[in-house]
Amino acid sequence: MLLDGMRIVSFCHFLQGPAATQYLGDMGAEVIKIEPPQGAYERHWAGADRAKIGGVSAFFLSANRNARSLAIDLKHPKAKAVIYRLIANSHVVVENFRPGTLDRLGFGYAAVKAAKPDIIYASASGFGATGPYADRPGQDLLIQAMSGLVAATGGRAGPMAAGCAAADQHGGALLALGILGAYAKWQRTGEGTLVEGNLLGAGVDLQTESLVTYYASGRGKEVFDRDAHLATWFHEAPYGVYEIADGHMVLSLNAPDKLATALKSQILRGFVGCNAYEERDAYAQAVATVLAPQRFADIAAQLDTQKLWFARVEDFDDLRQNPQLLHNEMFREVPVNDAMVTLVNHPLRYDGAVPGFRGFALQPGENTRAILDENGLTTEEVEELLRDGAVFSPEVAAE
Repeated sequence: MLLDGMRIVSFCHFLQGPAATQYLGDMGAEVIKIEPPQGAYERHWAGADRAKIGGVSAFFLSANRNARSLAIDLKHPKAKAVIYRLIANSHVVVENFRPGTLDRLGFGYAAVKAAKPDIIYASASGFGATGPYADRPGQDLLIQAMSGLVAATGGRAGPMAAGCAAADQHGGALLALGILGAYAKWQRTGEGTLVEGNLLGAGVDLQTESLVTYYASGRGKEVFDRDAHLATWFHEAPYGVYEIADGHMVLSLNAPDKLATALKSQILRGFVGCNAYEERDAYAQAVATVLAPQRFADIAAQLDTQKLWFARVEDFDDLRQNPQLLHNEMFREVPVNDAMVTLVNHPLRYDGAVPGFRGFALQPGENTRAILDENGLTTEEVEELLRDGAVFSPEVAAE
């Protein structure tokens, strides 16, 4: 794979950090997840009333594949030497604790760089390492609200959040991008880099087109007030979501004359030549009236005659049968203990293939012994660390 040989020590929990390392692990990097003996936060919480598969949290399964687990008590006096042994043999340290947390534990950027000057140190936070909000908790919904996303999304229906952890997932992708850039620099120069990402920046970056358009237009926030069918504040009608006889559909950017011709509608022909942005509310309402009594198959046949842009609104159950997603191999079924889970695959292909699946560390510390052995500790040293409670391995706890 692309990143074979790249070694990462990950102090990551929740979603932003694990998502970043999962992208890299999918591409072949060796990811060692550092977590407490009881396991990282995402092992103990999941949405949908704590959804689990095979006894494992769905939240954990969403962002921790292709990573191994070393369970260790970072406050134990013997922990520091163990961690620095791993760092000495790695290219990257990734962390997404609140600013200052790893500094207090002895694993902040300055300390790690002093021990390994060529380290790539990637730090992700809610708002940044410094500044007036640095100590605030960073969580996806809070970021959606503070980045303007909630205000811009709802329109006349009122502020509305996205139905997913958009800032967290995008923050993870951006952090992975930064790490790859730093790794390319390291390969070229042998020099390390401090990479810093934050959720607030990710939430703003998601809206680059919208924000640049907003500031350029000079129209003010009144433009957010729009007909409920319209998907965004900055596109002209009919760009939006419409109820039809057998579900919902969306219309993208489509010329009013072609739309009127395709749907054989005199109502819509009345909007030909109009300013589809200035008259967006009236136009969207007219489109909604014309579409409401029709079925998707009939509408699609008409719109295809003019090569217009449209799609049916599909729910999560529909995705499992979507022929293009099946062709693209966007889902993968993998065993989790005595059950099977559906994963969302890595979104890219390399040389025509989706990256392979190497497994999960289903228990905290599942790989503790192997990782320590690979990093030069003797069997006696490992056993001593286990007895002293510095590190943890599940088979020891079961004895």
